[in-house]
Amino acid sequence: IAQADAAAKLFQDGIQTHAPITHIVSSPLDRALKTATIVQQGLVAEGCAPLPLTTDVGLEEVCFGEQEGQPMGDWYDSWIAGDYTPKGAEPFADLRARAVAAVNRATEAGGIPLIVAHGALFRALRSAMSLPANVRLPNATPLWIQPPEEQISPAWQLTVMAD
Repeated sequence: IAQADAAAKLFQDGIQTHAPITHIVSSPLDRALKTATIVQQGLVAEGCAPLPLTTDVGLEEVCFGEQEGQPMGDWYDSWIAGDYTPKGAEPFADLRARAVAAVNRATEAGGIPLIVAHGALFRALRSAMSLPANVRLPNATPLWIQPPEEQISPAWQLTVMAD
């Protein structure tokens, strides 16, 4: 909860630097939805107008099948590479397609969405952006993500919003 409260403050500050967030789209799973709600309420407490909050099942965490709840070992890199999928798990390529589709839906509404999701989904999005996929961030780390712009940078830009 403290991480979500801190994220709300960073987003309020980041709005001044980047651009206004117009809506929030979250995974419907409890932890992400609770984080999204805390951030939504925190932004209001910081003086922002209330933002619409919706959920998208495409932002749900991946199912790791027989590896669910186990430490990320050697199998995890092989799963990301597409060389191995644990029994009963979602293949990484499927997760990546699902993640991209969910983000596309969030941006189709116009404006700038705040997307609240999960770690494996973030890795899938990094892969879709042609960035190294297996990068771990602390929970509730707010990122400003910009698509490539030829005049500025030919690559995706991910900036941690921090004090």
